[in-house]
Amino acid sequence: MPASPEIRKAISEGSWIRKMFEDGALLKAKKGVENVHDFTLGNPYGDPPQSLAREIARLAAAPTPDLHKYMPNAGFADVRRKVAEDLHGSTGLPFTQGLVVMTVGAAGAINVALRAILGPGDEVVVIAPFFVEYLFYVRNAGAVPVVAESTEEFQLDLEAIRAAISPRTKALILNSPNNPTGAVYPADALRALSRVLAEGEERTRGPIYVLSDEPYRKIVYPGASFSPPAAAIRNTLVAYSHSKDLNLPGERIGYLAISPRAADAAELADACVFCNRVLGFVNAPSLMQRAVAGFQGAEADLSVYLRNRDLLAATLRDAGFSLVLPGGAFYLFPRSPSADEMKFVAAAREENILVVPGSGFGRKGHFRIAYCVSPEAVERSLPAWKKLGDLFSGKKRNRK
Repeated sequence: MPASPEIRKAISEGSWIRKMFEDGALLKAKKGVENVHDFTLGNPYGDPPQSLAREIARLAAAPTPDLHKYMPNAGFADVRRKVAEDLHGSTGLPFTQGLVVMTVGAAGAINVALRAILGPGDEVVVIAPFFVEYLFYVRNAGAVPVVAESTEEFQLDLEAIRAAISPRTKALILNSPNNPTGAVYPADALRALSRVLAEGEERTRGPIYVLSDEPYRKIVYPGASFSPPAAAIRNTLVAYSHSKDLNLPGERIGYLAISPRAADAAELADACVFCNRVLGFVNAPSLMQRAVAGFQGAEADLSVYLRNRDLLAATLRDAGFSLVLPGGAFYLFPRSPSADEMKFVAAAREENILVVPGSGFGRKGHFRIAYCVSPEAVERSLPAWKKLGDLFSGKKRNRK
């Protein structure tokens, strides 16, 4: 077998998101795109802002001499300075360009950070439900993921996190707003987490870094607010992507920022620049660095996501589903009405509804709906959701 045992195992575990997305492509080819209700993939709705499209066109038409050349592995200095200024404004902390590394999306940022701080056998706490790739990222660095469950409302369970910390713990991955639940962690919870980590550091005899994965931080709905973990937790590294706020998932542009309060911040920044190079990223895409530089403070358009969230949540609840209303991101994570979630996912497919099982995110008994689709797509799906609810509740609706 040409593939290593580790990779063969990883492939067999796979990503449920991609599996369901590919299944959806086959179903659409058979039944027609408009007849399939695909809620599998977190592709943001809509195109990039027109102002950004114009900036990309301007840069491509009249490139500066350095636009397509090698650059410092951390990225263009002027772009990193703008990122640092934006972070200073949102956190109140004195970020500088020397603490910022432009990366190949948030995934690149996380892999760079983990490789910089971890050694073989080190442990990283991951909070469930979680973005499944986290487990692979941790293992990429030769470390071991340790899962700590969240509460039933998907908020931080401090006792579970405390129990997960061992003398080998080097990091914790935090994701707020959360994928797959949409949970947003309030400031008081982050301050409490900071105290738990400080206690844990007495056992580890070294810093426990919090890797704050923040691609959804601008997608927060009325009634919730994003609290920057870096403002509450000393040893924070911020991983950011413009995939969701500027609708650029395919361009792979983001950054990693080391908090100026973090232990050994300057040395850690140098390590991350080195890892950005030797992991093979070399540098973030140059054209996109320049393009997004002036859009650090841009706001995301929430109107479609908010409408979709509220309409789907109301419909699902009326159909008998149990769910926690998300405060951010663009996902619902309802409880499966069947004890066997795979049975439910299969039944949903029979109604031409495609969702991802919760086991793909480390929490069985649930399923994820990515509602980052058009309002028309949500409206077309409503009768199918009602029919699916009837199927599992035993109700029969009066249909004409």
